[in-house]
Amino acid sequence: VLDPVETLCSISTPRETILHLLRTSTRPLTPSQLQEASEETSRLNSEYQKIPPNFVNPSELDIPGRALKDRYKTILPNPETRVCLRSLAAEEAGETERYINANYIKGYNGAPSAYIATQGPMLNTVHDFWEMVWQERSTTIVMITKLKEKKEKCELYWPEKEGSYGRFKLRVAIVKECDGYTIRDIIIQVGSESRQVRHYWYSTWPDHQTPDCTGPLLRLVADVEEHRQSHPGLGTTIVHCSAGIGRTGCFIASSIGCLQLKHTSKADVLGIVCKLRLDRGGMIQTSEQYQFLYLTLAQYSRQLVNTDCGSESPVPVQTGSTTGETR
Repeated sequence: VLDPVETLCSISTPRETILHLLRTSTRPLTPSQLQEASEETSRLNSEYQKIPPNFVNPSELDIPGRALKDRYKTILPNPETRVCLRSLAAEEAGETERYINANYIKGYNGAPSAYIATQGPMLNTVHDFWEMVWQERSTTIVMITKLKEKKEKCELYWPEKEGSYGRFKLRVAIVKECDGYTIRDIIIQVGSESRQVRHYWYSTWPDHQTPDCTGPLLRLVADVEEHRQSHPGLGTTIVHCSAGIGRTGCFIASSIGCLQLKHTSKADVLGIVCKLRLDRGGMIQTSEQYQFLYLTLAQYSRQLVNTDCGSESPVPVQTGSTTGETR
């Protein structure tokens, strides 16, 4: 018979059980196992449904005016990893911080703050978005949504050529059309200081669906990774869609999974998604997105095999696949 104290200590609250599950769930797969798993639709659906969403209760975020800055009232930033804006504008307003619906996301091998996952900017949060870009010294923004998909999904937050957003002056220096996405180099200026950020807009993701193939996404992944590698040690990569959990989650998960395959010859999709949800609740929004993530990583594993056999080099990956959002 257990000692009564031991019995009490072994009892977990539902919250503790959820966190333990998200921290410990794992299913690393070799490339051949990944190929097989990507075709097991019913099993993947069952696997996905068992992952706790870890959504945030609004009572955990007692921040005045917060609700006015949330695009969706049920999609909230996890308090432990929430991005806090500490700017001159906040100080002048008598605030210790400014709220933004965004979370720091750990990257490959648990690298801290490798990404920021956030919602699509709203009319009243565009200035906050650029404050975040400036504060985090970001050199890369990845946008994976149209501005409108039946209804508004994201406010247009950059100018056609030049424009001012709060204390920031923005100038679009370069626009380049690629296969399925558009690249913009944007110069941000505050006073006498200026910085450059590269903006990737992947607008061809079909509304409420997943892409027909992984090719365009993997080409974008290669482009983003090349840019990241050319700016080592600089700021966090900011990724957003509309709610900041569906297509955003797939993109980041694919990045991490491809790095796992490249460095360990295995990918742990289950473990990746669980860790993402520790940082931001609801990451990977649908079962279809989860299945598409498997397909994307299976495709990347085939590219790695072809490279080992002397074929064309694979897409270098540090940013990944995405799928349609339910919103």
